[in-house]
Amino acid sequence: MRKELPVNKKIILFDGVCNLCNTSVDFIIKRDTKDVFRFASLQSDFGMQLLAERGIDTQKIDSIVYIDPGNTYEIKSDAALAIAAELKGWPKVISYFKFLPSGFRNMIYDIVAKNRYRWFGKKNTCRLPTENEAAKFL
Repeated sequence: MRKELPVNKKIILFDGVCNLCNTSVDFIIKRDTKDVFRFASLQSDFGMQLLAERGIDTQKIDSIVYIDPGNTYEIKSDAALAIAAELKGWPKVISYFKFLPSGFRNMIYDIVAKNRYRWFGKKNTCRLPTENEAAKFL
């Protein structure tokens, strides 16, 4: 059964077992003062549904995915910069790196993504939201 996207919310699909990804989700939640984002793990049924609907091959991508309400999406460094642009305070400055060539930005992103489990660790199961966070997760 198809789940519907929440109205006027941007979706962040993340690796639910990655410690770096989960820390990033915590970071975003704390700075999402306008309640812009909703989250789902890439491994969840809903995450896989959203990837399939957009024709994103999960065998070829190892990335965060940012989906806006207009059904467009960004991956890798473009996703990270789009997310940063929505945050309040100093993290918004990260979005200014958009001027760098995407090939260069994605090369750095890919190095971190390839090594994220080794450098930051991995959980055995996907993250479960706290009671206060539950409404933000799909």
